[in-house]
Amino acid sequence: MENHPDVAAFLSYLKFEKRYSVHTLEAYRRDLEQFCGFMEEQYPGTSLLSATSLEIRTWMVQLMEDQITARSIGRKVSALRAFYRYHSKQAHLSVNPMEAIVAPKIAKRLPQFVEAADMDRLFRDELFEDTFEGHRDRLIMELFYVTGMRLSELVGLRKCDVNLYDCQLKVLGKRNKERIIPFSPRVKGLIENYLNEFEEKYPSVSEKSFIFVAPNGNKIYAKAVYRIVRKYLDMVTTIDKRSPHVLRHTFATQMLNNGADINAIKEILGHSSLAATQVYTHNSIEKLKNIYNQAHPRA
Repeated sequence: MENHPDVAAFLSYLKFEKRYSVHTLEAYRRDLEQFCGFMEEQYPGTSLLSATSLEIRTWMVQLMEDQITARSIGRKVSALRAFYRYHSKQAHLSVNPMEAIVAPKIAKRLPQFVEAADMDRLFRDELFEDTFEGHRDRLIMELFYVTGMRLSELVGLRKCDVNLYDCQLKVLGKRNKERIIPFSPRVKGLIENYLNEFEEKYPSVSEKSFIFVAPNGNKIYAKAVYRIVRKYLDMVTTIDKRSPHVLRHTFATQMLNNGADINAIKEILGHSSLAATQVYTHNSIEKLKNIYNQAHPRA
């Protein structure tokens, strides 16, 4: 990528001005690197900024022939769209080749979620060990379930982000946007007990300390949290995906099913647009359809 200053400038813009996450920057870098490799192989001597819509379509066809999924191709097209939009705004292009490109249609998949009864069983049947790590794991599962926060947001929680008096958490979301998430008095008790144990186990704790840590006292890794979530979901559900994000889906779906306002859910989840939240209404509609089919004599 060192030979592509146009890509480097674009990624720098996303990092410092748009404040994209490291994960998103890496995904864009990989997609653009792959397109660069295609152009160098198929159209040597052609710069990225002089690529045409025909050449981009040819790349998309090659991806399809390689059996890359429509979802992955769509993401790569999004990376190119953002890249050429940036250079159009910088007046580096006379024609934006992406204006004639249509991404492949992606079959809609409903977000998977854990049934409320299964989550109740997880916390009711005392599946967590009576140790500091067991109490930590329980609080991790509870916070994902009752706040809908993202994995990165939970890993980044510090002691100073917890407001026990007002029962709320401050989290740092995508693009470094802060938001406040409320929690119940019951969860307040769990947090208080955990923090008391935390301060006893790690006496040097400060207000800036991360509250979820590995055995050595350092900030817990995201992969470790992922393994914790999968471990406990394995005990109560057989759904395909058993990850922190599934608990986020579970939070949103159950809030909607219980009558919560969709705009309030949008704010709690930290979505930038209502469209991202509306995907959860499909789960609610499917639930209504099932009830209708089971209950109506003419269904």
